[in-house]
Amino acid sequence: MKHLLDSLPKLKEWLTRREQQPFRDAQIESWIFEKRVSSFDSMTNLPKSLRDMLAESFQLFTTSIVTHSQSDDGTEKLLLKLSDGGMIECVLLRESHRRTICISSQVGCAMGCVFCASGLDGVMRNLTAGEIVEQMLLLQKLLPVEERLSHIVMMGMGEPLANLDNVLQALSYASSPTGLGISPRRITISTVGLPAAIRRLARQDCKYQLALSLHAPNDELRNQIVPVNHKVGLEALLASVDQYFEFSGRKLTFEYVLLHGINDQECHAKELAEILKDRTALLNVIPYNPVEGLPFKTPTKKSIQRFKEIVEGAGIEIRFRQRKGDKINAACGQLRRQQLVQISTQE
Repeated sequence: MKHLLDSLPKLKEWLTRREQQPFRDAQIESWIFEKRVSSFDSMTNLPKSLRDMLAESFQLFTTSIVTHSQSDDGTEKLLLKLSDGGMIECVLLRESHRRTICISSQVGCAMGCVFCASGLDGVMRNLTAGEIVEQMLLLQKLLPVEERLSHIVMMGMGEPLANLDNVLQALSYASSPTGLGISPRRITISTVGLPAAIRRLARQDCKYQLALSLHAPNDELRNQIVPVNHKVGLEALLASVDQYFEFSGRKLTFEYVLLHGINDQECHAKELAEILKDRTALLNVIPYNPVEGLPFKTPTKKSIQRFKEIVEGAGIEIRFRQRKGDKINAACGQLRRQQLVQISTQE
C-alpha cells in the first residue's frame, strides 16, 4: 500500500475518482495534522465507506518505534525502523516555551564528517517526503494536546540539500496553515554545504532559515573534518550562502562543533572571526558530544571560554548551544549506530 503522507498532493484527485466530495481532502488533513490520529477509523466525520477505502489503499504510518528514550532535561529521542528495515532518528527538544524537533532527511549520510555517528556506515537512501513528515507527526504525539510544535531543524541524519525535493515538499506541510502551521522563520535547513543546491534553494524557496555546518575556518582543516569540502572549497561555499542571504534577507547561521585540540584554538577563533565579521550572521557553537568508538573529545572549559572571548571581541554574534540528551545518546546517529552494532554482533 502507498504511504498516505506521500500521496497527499494527489489525494483530492484520488477522492474525485471515487466520487467523494473534494472537501474530504481538508477533513483528512485536519485529522492528520491537527487531531493527531493514528488510524483511519478515528476520522469519525468521514463516511465509513471512505474510511474503509482509505485503509485498503494507504498506510497512515509506515515506521515502527524501535527505541523511545527520555532525558531528565525533557529531551525525547525516537529510533524508527522504516518499512524496508532502514533506521533513522528524530528528537524532541523542550526549552522554556519552545518545542523544537530535529528531523532526519536520509538513511545514513554520505558527507563523511569525521566526528559524526550518522555517516559511519555511509548513506542507504533518501527519505520520502512522507517519511520526513511522519517523523514530525510522531514527535508531535509526544506533546500534550494543549502544546504544539514551535520550531523544526533539518539537522538530523543525512544532508537535507542532497534530498532537496522531498525536504521542501515535507516542509511545505510543516509550514502550511492547514498542516502544522509552523512559521517558515522557525524552520531551519542545516547543510554541510552543497553550493549548487544552496543556489537552487535561494532561487526556488528562500523563506526558510539556512544554517551552514562550517566546523573549520580554512580549507586545510575543513578538508580533514568535512571531507566533502575537497570538492567544494570555502570560497565557493561562502559565495553560495551570501547569495542565499541576498535573496532571502535572513540572517545566516554558521554551526561550529568544537573539537578538543583540533578546531578550538585561538588561531581558529581569530580566523573564524575574520570570515564572519562582514556577514549578517549568528555563530552557533556546539561543544562536541562524544560518540562511542570515535576519538574526539569535548574541549576544556578554558578553551571554550577563550574561543568565545575572541569571537565576541570581534563583534560576532555568538551562541553556545546547551547540550541536551547526553544520557540518551541524543547526538545525531548515536542510537542508530548502537542498534546496528548490536545487530551485527548477534549475526
